[in-house]
Amino acid sequence: MPNTRKQVLTIAGSDSGGGAGIQADIKAMSANGVFAMSVITAITAQNTEEVTDVCELPPAIIAAQIDAVFDDFEVSAVKTGMLSSAAIVNTVATMLKPQNVVNLVVDPVMLAKSGHSLLKPDAIDVLKTRLFPLALVVTPNVHEAQQLSGIEIKSLADARRAAKVIHGFGCKYVLIKGGHLLAERATDLLYDGRFFNVFKGEFIDTPHTHGTGCTFASAITAHLAKGKSVSDAVHAAKTYLTEAIRHSLAIGHGHGPTDHFYFLEQSEDSAR
Repeated sequence: MPNTRKQVLTIAGSDSGGGAGIQADIKAMSANGVFAMSVITAITAQNTEEVTDVCELPPAIIAAQIDAVFDDFEVSAVKTGMLSSAAIVNTVATMLKPQNVVNLVVDPVMLAKSGHSLLKPDAIDVLKTRLFPLALVVTPNVHEAQQLSGIEIKSLADARRAAKVIHGFGCKYVLIKGGHLLAERATDLLYDGRFFNVFKGEFIDTPHTHGTGCTFASAITAHLAKGKSVSDAVHAAKTYLTEAIRHSLAIGHGHGPTDHFYFLEQSEDSAR
């Protein structure tokens, strides 16, 4: 019997602490029922407290990784994370455009949880002009949405205005991840160019939220690959993320990671 598991690609930077970046992407995608493949764009020396160093990979090896994946696999969806530089954004856009990826989720990773910049200023315009027009969904958090739109966001009304600006860069959907920064916490806003959809969730008061943005975007990508609509994929991913945060891990000395496989522990408990 042939394996019908959907194959999904993440293009992102690595996190040596394992809580964010490509490590979080692979865990979240696997936890949501797809086979995860990866293209590494940069290597970060990172833990729960800080990013201490970043090494960008040469664009040629990034292009070669993308080629290798598309030459052999049936890629149902792609998620991009940390792209670091204008050269890397250009390379990724150039490689993805001829593939006509229907389910492309662009997570415009700009800052680490610690505040370390993960996207050079000159790369932001390239992201807007070259990658956003290829995207089905762009998933900025509030900080990123402010930087992309030039609008200060303190309320859902502000987020709606910012979503309209970001949608104007050419993507089909914008999801502004509210997290704890909006007045209405744990609320996310989806915009399709005509209508807004507000996703309210339970706010879990914990400092252990390292990698939540990567995890959310990756779970959305997995559910898109499995055939869900954008709205249904966001809903399923938000449900998953809420539980992953609820079971977050107090490991390391800073912001601990979410538990991507919390349900395995639940299964073990029920089997006892």
